[in-house]
Amino acid sequence: MYRRIFVCSVTIVVLSLLLVTGCGPGAGGAATFALKFAPGDSADYKLIMENEDSVAFEGSIAENPRFRGGGNRTKTEMTFNRQIQSVDNNGNAVVKITVRDLKYSAVRDGNTLLDFDSAKEKDRDNPFAKLIGQSYTIEIAPDGQVKRVIDTEQALAAVRGSGLANKAASRLLTPDTIEKIHGTLVLPETGKGRLRPGQSWSNVKAFDYRMLGTGSYEKIYTVKEIKKQGDQRIAVVQMNAAPGLGGVEKMREGGAIQTFSGMVDIDTQQTYTGWLELNLNSGKVQKYSEEMQSQWVIKKKDSEEPDAVKMGVVRSYSLERAD
Repeated sequence: MYRRIFVCSVTIVVLSLLLVTGCGPGAGGAATFALKFAPGDSADYKLIMENEDSVAFEGSIAENPRFRGGGNRTKTEMTFNRQIQSVDNNGNAVVKITVRDLKYSAVRDGNTLLDFDSAKEKDRDNPFAKLIGQSYTIEIAPDGQVKRVIDTEQALAAVRGSGLANKAASRLLTPDTIEKIHGTLVLPETGKGRLRPGQSWSNVKAFDYRMLGTGSYEKIYTVKEIKKQGDQRIAVVQMNAAPGLGGVEKMREGGAIQTFSGMVDIDTQQTYTGWLELNLNSGKVQKYSEEMQSQWVIKKKDSEEPDAVKMGVVRSYSLERAD
């Protein structure tokens, strides 16, 4: 009888623990989703960013020489070191970024305008090569946002010039580009970062579609699991985004869509997804990637003619620990 009571008691205790903590290594429990900074801390990252815009015409309109399809693509691959200089009382860090390796390419309508690779001997005299070893300083918040660009002057001076490569290298050092490089991932607001698997946070991302105008998306990050790798806890997060309110209307007002006044039927296909692995112990991003793909097919309303304009946009981003 006592043995049966003991077995039942143990069973109740075990079941209670499973209900409280979950089963499996690292499962269950809330965790703080924030970047952690310590003065002197250093880490290397590899970045890949790609932008692509395309236009194609179908039907009789394609025979008109005024309407010529084509596409533009730029790709940036950079390995950089991130060293923490100081941390204030709010957890914001002054960070020194040093460029280690760099690749850059630009293609317009099938023609390669720029193709640089710092690992190639033939590119040692390219203006882009002067960025290798250069540094700039920024301030980053625990939620990943770039609070301000502090100093880029020395790096800008190294690539200053009137050539195409000089201008492209200088654009990598603009506040807008730096924010995309280091602030694309936005974690929960400071003080609101304790989350469990199944919970989520969100933020709004605006895009400049160049010839198409502008638009926005609500990015929703959902915690899929918190797992263990050795003695480290790793959070796995999935991101899915939906177009923000007024997206198409805003593009009609501000972009090339408005120029096709007779083409009012617009078929839109959009996907925007991402994936994050965050080390909860160190507060460092292990991997983060996202890709947005949008296509608009514009046709004349109530017309049986096959005329159509197809516009496409791709924006991809990947960041991964490289040390």
